[in-house]
Amino acid sequence: QSGSGGGRGSVSWRGAGNGTSPRTSEALKAPNPYSALTPDVVVGAVEALGHRCDGRMLALNSYENRVYQVGREGSTPVVVKFYRPGRWPDAAILEEHEFALELARAEIPVIAPDVHEGRSLFKHEGFRYAVYPRAGGRWPELGTRDDRQWMGRFLARIHAIGRTRPFRHRPHLDWRVLGQETADYLLDCGWIPSHLEVAYESLAGGVLSLVEQRFDEAMPLRTLRLHGDCHPGNVLWTEQGPHFVDLDDCMTGPAVQDLWMLLSGRPEEMRAQLDDIVEGYQEFADFDQHETALIEPLRTLRIMHYAGWLARRWGDPAFPRAFPWFQEPKFWEQHVLNLREQVAAMEEPFS
Repeated sequence: QSGSGGGRGSVSWRGAGNGTSPRTSEALKAPNPYSALTPDVVVGAVEALGHRCDGRMLALNSYENRVYQVGREGSTPVVVKFYRPGRWPDAAILEEHEFALELARAEIPVIAPDVHEGRSLFKHEGFRYAVYPRAGGRWPELGTRDDRQWMGRFLARIHAIGRTRPFRHRPHLDWRVLGQETADYLLDCGWIPSHLEVAYESLAGGVLSLVEQRFDEAMPLRTLRLHGDCHPGNVLWTEQGPHFVDLDDCMTGPAVQDLWMLLSGRPEEMRAQLDDIVEGYQEFADFDQHETALIEPLRTLRIMHYAGWLARRWGDPAFPRAFPWFQEPKFWEQHVLNLREQVAAMEEPFS
């Protein structure tokens, strides 16, 4: 894997550049923490690590963090990722990097951060950031049995490494955090339109009771280090097959968390897709079929958490621009309808 820089063992971080100016320090405390992330700051961060930039810069699709492709003189561009201030402690980011580097050393196609002088996490003008090699590819369609089996094999290899030791600083998948805390936040902060408040509060209570029941029935769960957000947008496909990007949400949880987001279509289509993925998966690791009972509860939690994520990030100007429909009653009416549909889905076995 290119970009590992030969680093071994744990990686650490240090400041790179000229520290934090008073102007930047104040901006980092504002509702929009990226207001001070100007092109000069982006280029300065990359050049602080010894690169010579050529002035070309392209903002890549990212909302939680800010990610840019930056051109270099006489070399290929790099990708620089600026972490959202206040979201993760340094130790959690370093565990993300260590996991990616561990996978890369095992020749699993994961885009790992560059390691410079034994470090992978840096600081410039108050922003924590990491630099990655640029990687090409397309989103996978997973339209054939062979492609789905291929994906299953690589996920099993990631999970085989993930089982070797635990995370210490990354989150555990917890339905209370994803669901209950989200519902409480949306209600307490007035995000639910008044004509839907009573219906939402009652529905959320019933939905989460059913989620809790399904998790209780699935116990004891085998948990491991996961990609955590393994949807097709976080996978790039080339002629050599899939490679995985963006471990920003890596976590501890059951294996099925990295499989269910790759499924789409009608229930019978998703069942067939899962069978193909699991067939490939089991070439390298065992898959506990009991975990399939968590697919619809996990989908329910993602629906709830997505709404909460948008609400919590609304002070960042990038969110109203990208998701202008979020404050419209129509969104929340559809959200309630989706949760009602999930009640029915969770009451049926995934088959």
